[in-house]
Amino acid sequence: MSEHLEPRGHRATPGGRKNGSGAGRRRAKGRKSHVVAKVVVATFVVLGMVVGLSVVYFYRHLNDNLTVLDIGDQLKDRPEKQKSKLPKEPINIMVMGSDDRDGEGNNIDGLTGGGARSDTTLLFHLSADRKDAYGISIPRDTLVDRPDCTDEDGNTIPGATDAMWNEAFGVGGPACTIQQFEQVTGIFVDHFVVVDFNGFQDMVDAIDGVEVCIPEDIDDPSHGINIPAGTREIEGKEALSYVRARYTLGDGSDIGRVKRQQAFIAAMADKVISNGVLARIDRLVPFLNAATKSLVVDKEMGNLMQIAKVGLGFKNIGLDNIKFITVPFQYSTAQPGRVEFLPEAQQLWLRVIDDEPLSRRLSNDVITAGDDVEGSGSPSSSGSPNNEPEQDPDDAAAREQAGLCA
Repeated sequence: MSEHLEPRGHRATPGGRKNGSGAGRRRAKGRKSHVVAKVVVATFVVLGMVVGLSVVYFYRHLNDNLTVLDIGDQLKDRPEKQKSKLPKEPINIMVMGSDDRDGEGNNIDGLTGGGARSDTTLLFHLSADRKDAYGISIPRDTLVDRPDCTDEDGNTIPGATDAMWNEAFGVGGPACTIQQFEQVTGIFVDHFVVVDFNGFQDMVDAIDGVEVCIPEDIDDPSHGINIPAGTREIEGKEALSYVRARYTLGDGSDIGRVKRQQAFIAAMADKVISNGVLARIDRLVPFLNAATKSLVVDKEMGNLMQIAKVGLGFKNIGLDNIKFITVPFQYSTAQPGRVEFLPEAQQLWLRVIDDEPLSRRLSNDVITAGDDVEGSGSPSSSGSPNNEPEQDPDDAAAREQAGLCA
């Protein structure tokens, strides 16, 4: 199953109907989440600044915190990377959030077994001219035909048909996720970063919490989550529970949860970059210590200096100009509760391959790393193909569930 795979959403469902027809073709709208993605951006930017200060002892300490994983021999039949005519090359970074329930502090929802899973998969594209950057989020419930992949001992992990996207991480870790992404999209992945949720909690604690607006009580005793409504700063296990809660808010879907995560991470990134963390050594050192301890990176980016170079590239673009979108998808009619790529996804993959900025149509639902929890840095509205705004009757409820109470 190593051949290039077609994106889902083109095959007929039982009965001869296309999955893209009828109600199933309704395109998801609303703010999309990229939990950990903005944390990675903020961390890279801050690391770039710190390394520039040449604080040797601090640099060595942070460098020793990194976990480096060499998966080069596990990736097969890789797509060709496009060559740039500019002095620098475009960079594609795969960001994954590790949901290792066996790790200390990670099993907040009471689930056991299954090892590590990935609630977050996002592809960061940094342009060769370092003037443009965007992240593409892939819903974890996306159905794909997963290709064969290889474990660390060289054994083949069989592929699967109609598999959920995040299953790849569960059966084969980052190598299997990257193999899946490259075969499905044709995009070459230069680097990867894995962040675990326990490290995420430590980063929030290091900056003394993040202020959010919780519009309704979150009461989920079966998963040990109990957070009262209100506007305040949250940290520790409460912060982790807030971004992970799923079954007691909105429709209980992963798509609903990611909206809330986006608002939280936007506020966190804003606090790290704009609100005094850089000038507060008591916050800066614990934040970077927690961040680097939580990162697993590839061999080529296993040195802090390499991460810093990428971070400075993001810094020069500016947070407000770093765009985030979710790959165009539709709700599956064949498997309710799952999603599938729309044909427009192929246009998006080609833009990454050709190192082109997002088109206007693809930017309809864009958000930026500068958006804040109160929504004052609001992204473009969801729109119809002719760019005329659509009115979503559920928009007010969605904004409240995302923590956008203002």
